Amino acid sequence: MTAATEPFWSATAEGRLLLQRCDACRTIIWYPRGFCPDCGSRSTSWEPASGNGTVHSFTITRRGQGHWRDAGPYVLAYVELDEGPRMMTNIVECPVDDVHIGQRVTVVFHDTGEGTSLPRFRPVDGGAGS
Repeated sequence: MTAATEPFWSATAEGRLLLQRCDACRTIIWYPRGFCPDCGSRSTSWEPASGNGTVHSFTITRRGQGHWRDAGPYVLAYVELDEGPRMMTNIVECPVDDVHIGQRVTVVFHDTGEGTSLPRFRPVDGGAGS
């Protein structure tokens, strides 16, 4: 956690997803950082995100490595948030083979045990056929 990302991580601990918006050009920024990647302004504000999006792309990891050796299978995906940015995340709470491009998803938070939570996404209907 850095000074630039602290508001984001603090919000995750409360079950809230925040995004930055540039105060100068109004670009929505993902990932959290200390400046706008479009115009370079250091003036940004935090706004609540809907927590909803669409699976843009994904891969299924069936066998991990290192600490993740026994975690598979799991889905690593890019979710396009309704606000526009694409966020790398996991799709959870459904069979990995049911995930598909275009699937509607909503954020869920998984506690890290370190005062923050990881935003992950589950299908809006809880499984196949979204």
